[in-house]
Amino acid sequence: MTILITGANGTVSREVLRHLAGREPVRALVRDTSRTTPIDGVEYVVGDLDRPTTLTPAFEGVTRLWLLMPMGPLAPSQSMNAVWAARQAGVEHIVRLSAIGAAHDAPTRNGRLHALSDAELQQSGIPWTILRPSHFMQNLLAAKSGEHLYGLLGDSRAGVVDARDIAAAGVAILTAPRQHENMIYTPTGPESISLDQIADEIARATGQPVRHVRQSPEQALDGLLKAGLDQWSAEVLAEYRIAYGSGWGDFTNDHLARITGRQPRTFAEFVGDHREHFANA
Repeated sequence: MTILITGANGTVSREVLRHLAGREPVRALVRDTSRTTPIDGVEYVVGDLDRPTTLTPAFEGVTRLWLLMPMGPLAPSQSMNAVWAARQAGVEHIVRLSAIGAAHDAPTRNGRLHALSDAELQQSGIPWTILRPSHFMQNLLAAKSGEHLYGLLGDSRAGVVDARDIAAAGVAILTAPRQHENMIYTPTGPESISLDQIADEIARATGQPVRHVRQSPEQALDGLLKAGLDQWSAEVLAEYRIAYGSGWGDFTNDHLARITGRQPRTFAEFVGDHREHFANA
């Protein structure tokens, strides 16, 4: 059994690799090995999801696939190429990292694009599991600037989730897929919290004043563009600001506990693990 991990340099996929390294034969798909910090026990192979002819060697002998696409307008094409390569290689199970609320009528174009790829996977003939996680706690690592905290939740709340817990769920499914076959999960953290609460938690952990700065969707878009994001990505994140601000992500569930057998991390635990980062941001 060989497990192939796509999006290998991303936050969640690197955690999946760390969990699997030394436990299972695991292979990471990258475009350029020179731009990768290797993890011991992981085999790195070169392939480009935009160029399907490069995928055949990477998928050879693969039985299970962790499928993660970076957010972007070409994500459905990349996912399509990966699923096609998986079919040719005889992959037995695909675990796909989708997006919260992925649906054809989702309030963000990212959610609508993910819905296309989710549907394609469901009709592929390959057993599958789909994860549609809530807002990542890790996104908040870049949200603090001095005493100010920015974010996409508006005045609402969300069941923010640690990417490490998403990775743990992915590993649990990849290593024992049958009980999760053809299931859709929406991993959340254990509590639905606001940016005001998040600012207070960071302030308690660091001993520094932190204040949530309220931004309209238009102000969020302007700030994202000034920070250097491309137009498409900035507009999509502004769409998430509208969706989250309407209460769209204000829920929690037991999906992670059901998959992993343990409770997901609280935001207080996350801040404790990253206190030095927040103190210096």
